[in-house]
Amino acid sequence: MKTIITITTIVVLSLYAQLLKAQETDKANTIELLVQEKENITNAEKAALKKEVEAINEKLAKTEITVEEAQRQKEAVAQKRALNIENLHAIIDNKIELLDRNGAEYSTSMKGEGKLEIGIGAEDKENGDILFGMKINTGKEKKIKYDRRTYSNLVVAFGLNNALLDGQSLDDSNYKVAGSRFFELGWVWSTRVFKNSNFLRLKYGVSYQSNGLKPTDNRYFVENNNQTQLEEFRVELDKSKFRMDNIVAPLHLEFGPSKVKETENSIRYSTARKFKIGLGGYVGVNVSTRQKLKYKENGDEIKDKIKRDYNTTDVIYGLSSYIGFGDMSIYAKYDISPMFRNAEIDQNNVSLGLRFDL
Repeated sequence: MKTIITITTIVVLSLYAQLLKAQETDKANTIELLVQEKENITNAEKAALKKEVEAINEKLAKTEITVEEAQRQKEAVAQKRALNIENLHAIIDNKIELLDRNGAEYSTSMKGEGKLEIGIGAEDKENGDILFGMKINTGKEKKIKYDRRTYSNLVVAFGLNNALLDGQSLDDSNYKVAGSRFFELGWVWSTRVFKNSNFLRLKYGVSYQSNGLKPTDNRYFVENNNQTQLEEFRVELDKSKFRMDNIVAPLHLEFGPSKVKETENSIRYSTARKFKIGLGGYVGVNVSTRQKLKYKENGDEIKDKIKRDYNTTDVIYGLSSYIGFGDMSIYAKYDISPMFRNAEIDQNNVSLGLRFDL
């Protein structure tokens, strides 16, 4: 532990020494730039004065003004440009004096660039001091966008999952209601549709969906002649689980009130602790299908993890909606696309659970 502390201290001190040297160099460079800036200011003001005098001479040539008036205007613009040079030079001279008096810490701020701070301890957020580690300050002011119409956030959803056959109810389902679950993780963007109202938002993004099913009556999935069917397993199953993983692009129209906070610099709409309804759907692809079986046979505990196509539909699409308050919503989705290709009777995945916009 002592060795680590010693090495860390040496590294930090070495970096600090290099930083001081770099800052001194930066100080000299900054002073040089400030001196050059004084010359640029003088040249710019002289050029502007020349143009103003030329404009006055043109008026005089066209007899729009008298000789006395022309002379008075020339003296006025000359005095203005001279005062501009004097005032701007004074500002730069003050910057140079600050730099000489306070050292390298002012060099980067004079140029609007960043600086590196190194220290030992912990960061004091209130005073902005660094007592351990390093921090880079770009020195550039972050421009605040007055009106942000698009926001983004993480979405997490989970709950019960099942699959329905045509004309079948959940009471007659082939899958355990409590044991079959779904999970969704995604990133979405929310864009205000109207310029001066946040009542209607367009929500879109990308999500990973995992739909799990647990067959009833000791059954598992098998492929027979390009068809996937449920059959009873040869021994008692401790676990039978079927899972489909999809990548989808959801799209919803979200309705609901929001709170408006307007200042001189920005206008923001917040849906925190507000009622909302989302209606839409999703489209995507199936990326993985697998089945897990756990059972005992001849005294041995066996776990089979089988990953194969199982004739599942490649393109996934369906309808989804949510209704909630604040960050939490009740969430439902229904796959219009059937679970399996070439099935005698189509099965459609259905999910109900909770959705969190974090």
